[in-house]
Amino acid sequence: MRDALMRPVYHPAGGDDDLRVAMVELQAGRWRAARNLLLATRSRGLRTSRTQVLAVAAAGADVVDVWLAEEPDAYDPQVMRARVFVERALRAHRQQHTGVAEFETRARHAAQMAAQRAPQDPVPWVCLLALAQIDRNQRRPEHRVRSAEPMLPPGPWQLLDEVTRRDPYNREAYHRVLQFLLSHNAPPSAQLASVFDFGRWVASWAPAGTPMLLLPAYAQVEQCRLQRAEGKVHPLWRRQWAEEPMRTYSLDAFHGWFKKADPDMRSLTDLNYLAYALWASHQYLEAADVFTAMEPYATREPWASLEERPPGATGGQELMLRARRESLAYANSHAPPASPRQNPAGHTSRLA
Repeated sequence: MRDALMRPVYHPAGGDDDLRVAMVELQAGRWRAARNLLLATRSRGLRTSRTQVLAVAAAGADVVDVWLAEEPDAYDPQVMRARVFVERALRAHRQQHTGVAEFETRARHAAQMAAQRAPQDPVPWVCLLALAQIDRNQRRPEHRVRSAEPMLPPGPWQLLDEVTRRDPYNREAYHRVLQFLLSHNAPPSAQLASVFDFGRWVASWAPAGTPMLLLPAYAQVEQCRLQRAEGKVHPLWRRQWAEEPMRTYSLDAFHGWFKKADPDMRSLTDLNYLAYALWASHQYLEAADVFTAMEPYATREPWASLEERPPGATGGQELMLRARRESLAYANSHAPPASPRQNPAGHTSRLA
């Protein structure tokens, strides 16, 4: 059994050491490590996630502007400029900044310029999709397109199609749609219904190895957040995870995504959501596998939002450590006995 007293490490780069170095360099005003990292990143999915995390690190300074001035003909600083502008627009929106419209316009223009420069890159389209959540009243026509799924409301479905045409099953794109559904101007119950419908619909056809199998778990967490905001959380809320269909969704995500996806491509946030879902549904052996895979890193969510008395008091760390401790203890006590080792002649060895 692993050390139950392990303390989690919280870092947006998780186990991506190269990304962590590039983030530190950007925060220090140096861009060459980010340039080299993106040049070496061939996977479109990994490129999408890395540019998003780098933008968070760079959004508070002008380091990307300096990079673009030094390499005006390069594409990577141009798309990173779009990423940074989108991050600033979303922050302004969350903070209800009076200049959010100006931030949004600047971000949209930068994303459109990047899309023209590299038509096959999904990242500019992910940027445009991310901006949809700012348009709560869906004034822009591209944010009120009818969905191919009749149960879903009008939304930025064409933008999602543009991303998936370039990178099928792009994780961030589907999560940006979730954020849109939670932000558009509708009653909270209607928002939540849309999120559940979207998660279940995508999980019904998402192929093995793709993180969209986890979308129902994200929807379930959003339900808890909404109920807590309204003071309506049932004391036995956790039991819902052990009931159908959530139990099956969690196991499908474990076997269909966790067990089949490239470990280097697995999102740390997804690992934390899956660990919670499995623990809450009493699938302790599977939860232990996920906790072991993500060590020593962790994310605050979903633990902070699901923490009890009061939510978020410890940033979710106590709940995460409890779930980890219980899962590893169960796995340790239910581990199959070790098979006797064989010597080269085929005889059983007596050595322990």
